[in-house]
Amino acid sequence: MISFENMDYQFNVMFRPEPEGGFTAIVLSLPGCVSYGKSLAEAQRMIQDAIDGYIESLRKHHEPIPTDHSYMLTTIQVRKSEKRREYATKAHAAAA
Repeated sequence: MISFENMDYQFNVMFRPEPEGGFTAIVLSLPGCVSYGKSLAEAQRMIQDAIDGYIESLRKHHEPIPTDHSYMLTTIQVRKSEKRREYATKAHAAAA
């Protein structure tokens, strides 16, 4: 764990749109730090509050605070194989 005592914390947050509307926000380096907002702006405010509470709890218990200062985040696209296409088609047909 890197010590960044005099620096602001940096966290990567994934915002996932939900089928029923709104966004779920997940902090990748803080296990269980998840929030939700009806809009992206609300989800951003809610996850900021969740992060603040999470950090406060870590400090209270004298635990290290993980950050994403040294992590790199990327997206990898995987092509569908014929088997995956068949499965997706069957799953879609079953749901209809």
